[in-house]
Amino acid sequence: MWNDRVELSGKCEYALLALIELARGHSNGEPQQIKQLADRQNIPDRYLEQLLATLRRGGIVRSVRGARGGYLLAREPWQISMQDVVHCIDGTEMQRTEAIDQQSVTIERQILVDINVELCKAVEDVLAAYSLQDLLEIRENRASTDLMYYI
Repeated sequence: MWNDRVELSGKCEYALLALIELARGHSNGEPQQIKQLADRQNIPDRYLEQLLATLRRGGIVRSVRGARGGYLLAREPWQISMQDVVHCIDGTEMQRTEAIDQQSVTIERQILVDINVELCKAVEDVLAAYSLQDLLEIRENRASTDLMYYI
């Protein structure tokens, strides 16, 4: 049994929730304000402000100044992968490999290190496979299913 699960960090979850909201409004070209995004996804305003600043520096969103300003996606939703977001928010280091004393390296330990590398690659492949457009489409499909009435 696993003691640890492979899961997105809280920061990444919040960033992805905000980005899905930005993707929803992407086609109209209107910037969305932090307060709107935070209220829709129940994210603390100040925290979201920091995340959006990080995403802006990473080239995932852009900001528009002024009274009607806010945030927009910097690219099309299909061009932004979950991997892009995770790397921007958490960095690219997925493995938690410890410095191994070369004298203590055993065949068995090397096998486990190799499997861990394979696991990290599988996670990276899944993150790369989903774009914001994919997440938006999944969201829309689930929302329409939830609205169906059964007789």
